Amino acid sequence: MPRSAPSMSPRMREVYAALLERAPENRIEPDLSRIRRVMELMGDPQHSYRSIRIAGTNGKTTVARMIERILREAGLRTGRTTSPHLHSPVERIAVDGVPVDEDAFIQAYEDVKPFAEVVDREQLERGGVRLTFFEYLTAMAFQAFASAPVDVAVIETGLGGTWDATGVADPDVAVITPIGMDHQDFLGDTIAQIAGEKAGILTERAIAVLAAQPFADADDVLYERVRALGCEVAQEDEQIGVLSRTPGVGGQMLTVQGIAGRYENVFLSLLGEHQAHNALLAIAACEAFLGGGQDPLDGDMLGAALASVTSPGRAEVVRQAPTILVDAAHNPAGAESLVATVRENFRFTRTIGLIGVLQEKDAEQILAILEPLLDRVVITNSSSPRAIPADELADLARDVFGDEDRVTETASLPDAIQAAVDLAEADGDQFGGVVAAGSVTLAADVRDLLGLEVDG
Repeated sequence: MPRSAPSMSPRMREVYAALLERAPENRIEPDLSRIRRVMELMGDPQHSYRSIRIAGTNGKTTVARMIERILREAGLRTGRTTSPHLHSPVERIAVDGVPVDEDAFIQAYEDVKPFAEVVDREQLERGGVRLTFFEYLTAMAFQAFASAPVDVAVIETGLGGTWDATGVADPDVAVITPIGMDHQDFLGDTIAQIAGEKAGILTERAIAVLAAQPFADADDVLYERVRALGCEVAQEDEQIGVLSRTPGVGGQMLTVQGIAGRYENVFLSLLGEHQAHNALLAIAACEAFLGGGQDPLDGDMLGAALASVTSPGRAEVVRQAPTILVDAAHNPAGAESLVATVRENFRFTRTIGLIGVLQEKDAEQILAILEPLLDRVVITNSSSPRAIPADELADLARDVFGDEDRVTETASLPDAIQAAVDLAEADGDQFGGVVAAGSVTLAADVRDLLGLEVDG
């Protein structure tokens, strides 16, 4: 079950509970007829503004936030829908970079409700299923953007691409981030199958912006899709690329080649090489959107946007003394990026992991990737009912780490945070650090316990 904020109003709790009664977010019903029908009944609000759609395995939310921030700096009124949320479901629908308040979220729910009831009834009469949780939320986001109104919607797919509810949009630009193994139970058991699902967001009219792919099979699938559609394309390491990057305090300095321009010495306020490549995709997407790939972006505008962009729960320092870094890192590719980011940007004398993983994820591989980075690991579980119980995950960690003394098991997250801090500060060490990772839910829970919110 998705997380809910403890400070929700009674009415907000009722609305969220009603949404949760529908098919859960981590399950898709591969049929766009429900979402298409409800949008048709609503007058297709998703066609009242332009849009950019983003798919991929890792980096989607951050790329969406970067694109939205650049477009807002360019003077456009923006809508942004991303998933999952960290603390409150209102984060999934943002206007002008700010999550809608509860009243606006509830209003969007009520706006969709009469049309959803018609579709639910039609579906059940023919033996189908009601609108899913994600379908209903997608309809809410598109309606909220039309009501605002916005100039452009930046849309992150939920799961896959071909059958994702966000597919009712007709984007001007389609972005695909790196593709790896994840959600195999729905998307397929091979990279080629997963890439085929992600490639479903590409269309004849949308300019395609494609990340360099870590697997050749994904590149092959995307190339064939682009060739069959005949759409314009900007592909990393072909038309676009990161030319140089220099890590620094609080971020990194980049020089990148976009579709229409070269941008030198641009400061990005996020850590990690992967974020430089995310920024490249965002820049190219905005060039494609604003000028069809023909006109470069204003340098001052781009610099102001990337210097102030945020991505909560992604290589985010949430506490000092000792440093606590949180990162969603819920699949092997995410874990690899996290390891590289910590090694590049931090000089911890000892590194303590705080790890919790969900049941459908490759916990063993995530632990194996993190193991060389970590001196000790504290195994816990998050608030999600899908979390692997701490005792089961700890048994797996002991096998991976090969030394029981390196593994501490603490089911209570507050106690686990304290245990990790104590280990980081053992023997008076002032330069130890804690890396909390393994799921979006764990990252959110740690932020919650430390009193942080998402405000943009």
